[in-house]
Amino acid sequence: MERVERGQLARKRLQSILGRHVVANARTLEQKISDSGPNNQRIDPHVLTPVRQALEKEGLVERTAKGGNTWYFLGNTPQDLIQPRLDEQFAIFSEYSKNRLRERLGQTLEIATYRALMQLDGLEFYGRFRDLDEHDDSTLYAKEEPPQHVGNRALPGQLRLDFMARHPDAGILGIECKNVREWMYPDREEIIELAFKATTLNVVPVLIARRIPFVTFKVLSACGVIIHQTYNQLLPVADEAIAAQMRDKNLLGYHDIRTGNVPDKRMVKFITADLMKVAPASREKFEAFSDLLGAFGRQEMKYHEFAARVRRRLKGTKEDNDWPEEHPSEEG
Repeated sequence: MERVERGQLARKRLQSILGRHVVANARTLEQKISDSGPNNQRIDPHVLTPVRQALEKEGLVERTAKGGNTWYFLGNTPQDLIQPRLDEQFAIFSEYSKNRLRERLGQTLEIATYRALMQLDGLEFYGRFRDLDEHDDSTLYAKEEPPQHVGNRALPGQLRLDFMARHPDAGILGIECKNVREWMYPDREEIIELAFKATTLNVVPVLIARRIPFVTFKVLSACGVIIHQTYNQLLPVADEAIAAQMRDKNLLGYHDIRTGNVPDKRMVKFITADLMKVAPASREKFEAFSDLLGAFGRQEMKYHEFAARVRRRLKGTKEDNDWPEEHPSEEG
């Protein structure tokens, strides 16, 4: 689909969703437009966001702030409809945003990854949860973090990877788990930090997250980053009630949420088979592009220059030239 057609479809879908939903935040709009519907009707967030901004400039979409989040509605929506729908959804969103849940939510994907790592016989890995059988997931589990160093290479401050695993041919793999709703575009802070950690320790970077757009796969895979898309956000079993409300299509509409920290078949296959298979080739790519990845991770190189240099190196063309501005990530 051409860019103009995608933009037109985004305009249509945004206005249609807001017309039915009355009020929605950016994550709900993405869930209903970027994650859902027929494949040929889906619009990725990096296209959706500027179209939404254009609709705001035209007065067709308006915004309001509540609880540190931005909520959108059509400009011609009767005011007496906006507040009740906003209050109804915000009640659920505020529960989701509480620190107690957000901290445990972060652990849930890590535990699923840990359980998958445990299924690979003979794998040497670092990072573990000591008390999974001692209490339920209504409280945080105790985690032993992996070391901050590999030989004389060390991470500064309190930085650590979520897990480290030793591959017989590729060396150490550095695994990061991001159990967030936002799509992992390649210029996000989480990606930059992973690039920094991996190049500092000279470990092959592994990213596990809910949704990862094609541009992230394309740019980072060329640099040896191994990527797994979960397609689900995991919440603790103890929060099933709030999870059910969050999935409700008439509320936040986060339909991909599931509860529990047991890895699904895709995760187990990724950790025990796919990861081990692709790691050697990824190590070769990582060695070939670690200078660019490291400069990007240290924030000595902006994303647009990093991406342009990666493309030009792949093509075998001159890297030192002008780098057109490009911003792949969404706002909101």
